[in-house]
Amino acid sequence: MRLTLHTDYALRTLIYLAIKNERLASIKEIARIYSISENHLVKVIHRLGKAKFIQTHRGHKGGIKLNYPAEQINIGDVIRFTEEDLAIVACMQSDEASPACLLEGACVLKRSMQEAQSAFLNVFDKLYLSDIATPLESARINAAEKALALEVE
Repeated sequence: MRLTLHTDYALRTLIYLAIKNERLASIKEIARIYSISENHLVKVIHRLGKAKFIQTHRGHKGGIKLNYPAEQINIGDVIRFTEEDLAIVACMQSDEASPACLLEGACVLKRSMQEAQSAFLNVFDKLYLSDIATPLESARINAAEKALALEVE
């Protein structure tokens, strides 16, 4: 099972915001810390804002911040929202565009795939943003910020 870059960037953004929760953060600083394209991050921020995971503030002194305490943001919820399609195989997709499978209704493999998908998501359902925005992650971000500040000088 594999998560998209969109979800990866969303999780990194949320971790950053949890660590820097005392102030508004900018897309530019998050993109710089994680070496992410600002254009791509704008799309991620937009989706996180639509889902109400974050607040966005426009203007000269604008920025973004978490909409809820990190203890209330479930990682499983973030993944379900940011992933377009969690189906492991095509027959698990819920759209009518998928061709019907000849084994439908008798397929043990599909049930096994559904179990695997459920187990995968259950791991993330037990995690909250506060569990992954750790002091070690904070130290890494602070070190990266210091290193980037030296590059600018």
